[in-house]
Amino acid sequence: MNVALIAHDKKKNDMVQFAVAYKYVLQKHTLFATGTTGTKIMEATGLKIQRFQSGPLGGDQEIGAMIAQNNMDMVIFFRDPLTAQPHEPDVSALMRLCDVYAIPLATNMGSAELFIHGLERGDLKWRSILKQQGE
Repeated sequence: MNVALIAHDKKKNDMVQFAVAYKYVLQKHTLFATGTTGTKIMEATGLKIQRFQSGPLGGDQEIGAMIAQNNMDMVIFFRDPLTAQPHEPDVSALMRLCDVYAIPLATNMGSAELFIHGLERGDLKWRSILKQQGE
């Protein structure tokens, strides 16, 4: 499965802790991340991650393009709802694309843990079936 990992500045440490805790699950999948988040996760875990630009420089849009092409299976995006983001329209567009293309989107630690356990159990195999059918 292709999994995107994104975190706003004040949530990056939470994302690193999440990746460390669930490295055993994440290492079985193809990982993508926005710039700084990806670097921090790789440094802490040694996981292989394809990094895009940072969010404000277009990384959110690069992940959005993968979603629109049916090349992303899950997005874990630790958002900071208490801090204004200069690229908020990009964040909203990414979330909208997840809804349009039925991509599971976790926006906090609680939902991310549910999704990661589902990923571990194989609950998202329906994504592979859709890809095989060309939908």
